[in-house]
Amino acid sequence: MSDAVDAWLAGGEQPDRVTLKAAVKASLALLVERAPGHTVEVRVPPFGAVQCVEGPRHTRGNPPNVVETDPRTWLALSRGILTWCDAVHAGVLTASGSRAPEVATLLPLR
Repeated sequence: MSDAVDAWLAGGEQPDRVTLKAAVKASLALLVERAPGHTVEVRVPPFGAVQCVEGPRHTRGNPPNVVETDPRTWLALSRGILTWCDAVHAGVLTASGSRAPEVATLLPLR
């Protein structure tokens, strides 16, 4: 992860789009590596979405287990700067479905 992203999360200026996209993609790839599977879809628009957590595969329509948040929140969660509970309570993270909260047990990713 880049120093520019760390500085942004600490209150500095937002990095360029390419840097943000790379940081989100790298962290989502690490999540999939840590919890391979297709039970929960994690969405960080506009930069990426992955399926993770072992269990039944979702194949049609809207997935039953979805986590969605913005890039800043996701990167803060993945680095342990923000907790899952704080993100949910602040309304910057949504988790639907009975298995979606399992992603919280995988964070931080570092």
